[in-house]
Amino acid sequence: MAKDDSACAPPAARRSIELDGAEALRLLGSVSLGRVVFTRQALPTVRPVNHVLVDGVIVIRTHEGAALTSHTRQTDGSGVVVAYEADDIDPVTHLGWSVVVTGYAHLVTDPLELARYEALLQPWADRTVERAVRIHPDLVTGVVLTADSRADPR
Repeated sequence: MAKDDSACAPPAARRSIELDGAEALRLLGSVSLGRVVFTRQALPTVRPVNHVLVDGVIVIRTHEGAALTSHTRQTDGSGVVVAYEADDIDPVTHLGWSVVVTGYAHLVTDPLELARYEALLQPWADRTVERAVRIHPDLVTGVVLTADSRADPR
């Protein structure tokens, strides 16, 4: 089998551009898959989930036995700190964007609000997901990875 020399080629010059919070949230809202990070048994835990952005708030659906459901239910109402990350990065060029949101997650308990989220966000896994969690963004950061047009063309 012939060796693919393109895998050994040096990467094209690129640069990272910081995004403002509004643009970062706009990009996050343009995709449906992300990763929620929370603490479970004093250790960080990451779960891939689908989401929808509603009025500037990230909403994910979950099920009764999920660790995040249990974790958000056990709070005193202030919520639990989580991070949420979504991106769209080309696997070949490594160009694209990445957004990280840190904020408080709250279990949705209002039946009307839950029904609204159920209509807006279909589960991506084949299982019953009767709960929803809202993440209020307190800290929003993002970067765009772009080709560096300023690079030396030598």
